[in-house]
Amino acid sequence: MAHDPDGVESSSSSSRSTKRWKYHVFLSFRGEDTRTSFTDHLYASLKSKGLKTFRDEEELERGQSIKPSLLEAIEESRSAIIVLSPSYSSSTWCLDELQKIIHLKEESSLQVFPIFYGVDPSDVKKQRGSFAEAFKKHEERFSQDKMKVQGWRDALEKVATISGWHSQNR
Repeated sequence: MAHDPDGVESSSSSSRSTKRWKYHVFLSFRGEDTRTSFTDHLYASLKSKGLKTFRDEEELERGQSIKPSLLEAIEESRSAIIVLSPSYSSSTWCLDELQKIIHLKEESSLQVFPIFYGVDPSDVKKQRGSFAEAFKKHEERFSQDKMKVQGWRDALEKVATISGWHSQNR
């Protein structure tokens, strides 16, 4: 089994006890905002640099749960790039990904790089603007599961404090 210098496996299993990643990068993004523009370009750039990058190609219907395979892909990644866009927080799928990413950042060696795409980091942190609108709907929909909504809020607050890139409409 071959490994590149950064420990990403070229096959699917490892008998070594040290951590080996399947992906260099996990991309978390809201498809309707950035899939055919910014994220496509970012993905192509990462691939051209030889970085094995996980990008989900499927769209989930509103309200559908995050797939276990996505959570596994996050766990198998060395780093995560989170493209925070205006409708990112309207997707419970994105918020579940983000919560998992932040948990792994705190509990393991996952490196996290936020990109604030068309949003202000302080709006993400304080959940203002489109983030406030999304959370109003989440609080109504998940009124029986306030801890879930609070977990998403906490994850957004934490990611907004990580040094990243601010790409206002670029």
